[in-house]
Amino acid sequence: MTTSSARVKAEILIVLAITFGMSGLRSILRLIDDLLSPVALNEQQVALNSSMANSAWLDFALQICSAGVLFSWGALAIYLLGERFPHLRASDWGWGASLAATIGIPGLVFYASAVHLGLSKEVVPTTFETWWKIPVLLIWSAANAFGEEVVVVWWLISRLKHLKWGVPAAILASSILRGSYHLYQGVSAGFGNIIMGVVFAYSYHKTGKIWPLVIAHFLIDAVAFVGYSAIGGNLSWLGL
Repeated sequence: MTTSSARVKAEILIVLAITFGMSGLRSILRLIDDLLSPVALNEQQVALNSSMANSAWLDFALQICSAGVLFSWGALAIYLLGERFPHLRASDWGWGASLAATIGIPGLVFYASAVHLGLSKEVVPTTFETWWKIPVLLIWSAANAFGEEVVVVWWLISRLKHLKWGVPAAILASSILRGSYHLYQGVSAGFGNIIMGVVFAYSYHKTGKIWPLVIAHFLIDAVAFVGYSAIGGNLSWLGL
């Protein structure tokens, strides 16, 4: 093992311990706790965005700080790669929107079926009601998209390829990592995000473009977060 590969392996362990690897471990532990609960999984709820303080202004500040952590994780990964973030092109929006539709629409049906079968909690995109709700939800959507796609796809796959991992193995590792930190939502969320991870990682492998993934992820989250607020949190049309 060369010094270079040793440093890359150390970098992978450190970055994942700071970012989504630790999130995945915590998510697995939370799922185990939920499964041990006497309450059925589909009778439990999980809020993706909730208030962090009683004061509206403090809540706003804490929301921005927390979203900033995700942006900083992505920035750290870019810095370690020693590359500039690529320029956004007009075609990236079209490709990103297509990916969002490919993942988002079947994902909604998959989620509704999973809740019905008891494999998922009821996911509540947001629980706070303030004048700044929509802007903050959009910031969270951008933060999730940037942090996850840069670290879990661009950085991780690049580092695994440096270690001579084959493409299928690198895609699988990226996808399993993505699935792991969504397990707090339920078993189905883990599997659903693994599938999303395969699609996104394969798209990156074929095109070498990260912007379409960031845009697709942003659109999926923005529609889920803002759309949920727009319909007043009523998911009865999904059978929930």
